[in-house]
Amino acid sequence: MKISSRPHRWSGSARAAGPRAPVTLLVPALLAVAFLLLPLVGVLARTSWNDLGTHLSSPGVTEALKLSLLVSFWALGLSLVLGVPLAWLLARVDFPGKALVRSLVLLPMVLPPTVGGVALLLSFGRRGLLGPWLEDTFGITLPFHTSGAVVAATFVAMPFLVISLEGALGGLRPGYEETAASLGASPFRVFRTVTLPMVAPGLAAGAALTWARALGEFGATITFAGNLPGTTQTLPLQVYLLLQN
Repeated sequence: MKISSRPHRWSGSARAAGPRAPVTLLVPALLAVAFLLLPLVGVLARTSWNDLGTHLSSPGVTEALKLSLLVSFWALGLSLVLGVPLAWLLARVDFPGKALVRSLVLLPMVLPPTVGGVALLLSFGRRGLLGPWLEDTFGITLPFHTSGAVVAATFVAMPFLVISLEGALGGLRPGYEETAASLGASPFRVFRTVTLPMVAPGLAAGAALTWARALGEFGATITFAGNLPGTTQTLPLQVYLLLQN
């Protein structure tokens, strides 16, 4: 009996066929897609497309859009400056109170945004814990100012960056970093030239989530910074005002 030594070639249909989804998982998945899609369909169906250009080019909408972009990009920048070191610390360093720090990072994600705005007001307001010191020492007044909107957006959005980057750093094998350190590279150089490039996809995903969350921030902003046109009235607050009217 002669056995062929040639490798067995699978047909194209066999290679293309993947695991079949069971009905018990497929039906809830389709319901989830419909649940997420239906609100978008409702918005598209009820939009007055003939007047859309006029509404988008109105002074109030364009001003709110520019302010939203300004606030969201500033929030993203602050989140990168503060959140990247915090994510590295949580992922790589064992220190007392690490669980508490991680809980504090998660707190703005589970806290109602309006409650977060009240917490910011009690901390950085004119009668808060740090508000009088900031005003007397540096002349900085955060509530009802554009900088207050940036602080509110950073408070609710930065945890998305920290959590995403911490997961990416936790799954990274330290072999390349140890090799670079053994060759004489300083810890900061290892972090800048080895660690960050290897976790770039996780960092990019976290930055995108952070920017999107900051762009859509509403509750903490209106509570801490107010709803002042041209100063703190971002696009979500403009939409809320238009719905009221």
